Amino acid sequence: MSAVLECTGLHAGYTEAAVVREVSLSVNAGEVLALLGPNGAGKTTTLLALSGMLRCSKGTVTVGGVALGDGKSRRAARAGIVLVPDDRALFKTLTVTENLKLAAKDRKRGDEVLDLFPRLKERLKVNAGNLSGGEQQMLAIGRALVQNPKVLLVDELSMGLAPVIVQDLLPIIRRVADELDTAVVLVEQHVSLALQMADHAVVLAHGSEVLSGSAQELLDQPERIEAAYLGGHKAA
Repeated sequence: MSAVLECTGLHAGYTEAAVVREVSLSVNAGEVLALLGPNGAGKTTTLLALSGMLRCSKGTVTVGGVALGDGKSRRAARAGIVLVPDDRALFKTLTVTENLKLAAKDRKRGDEVLDLFPRLKERLKVNAGNLSGGEQQMLAIGRALVQNPKVLLVDELSMGLAPVIVQDLLPIIRRVADELDTAVVLVEQHVSLALQMADHAVVLAHGSEVLSGSAQELLDQPERIEAAYLGGHKAA
């Protein structure tokens, strides 16, 4: 099976100095890749580079085998990459319905989103700014999904949310991959929860990949995760 999203030897940053270096990853349709690592490891920078919002100084990003241009967010969006940023970027003065309609490409996908997030059905006329943190995250993911992404990038799903809310949201990400055949790259600080629903994982430290493997393999060997987080070196 060929990867929907693939990046090889990725270097990216905000100045001439690269924040992430030699990052390589691939995700197939229907798979979830957990992108893990301590604060400052380069996870958000990697997602920004994958989505075309940040220029790659080196390396390639491809969707369906077609290379994307450096720093070309519109081209990445047309190729099917959609990013849910860590601040959610909702239109706070617009209702749930209006936020979804602005992004929707077809009504059928909107219905599928409301099936995934039945809570939003009860809040359709509520302004996004008046939603709870969990509801806002549901809406941010829903707004991404109505764009029919081939690749869904989710940055810090659990930002500002109680663990019990995260436990409810992560299985929905799994359903997105399974039922919509979407490739998902998920940045998440709740490591064990992320690994329980992901297929594969990559751990970054100091801007470089220090560990990768199947999610189950890493879940079964927590000492390797700990070494990657604390040591920042290649975990054996």
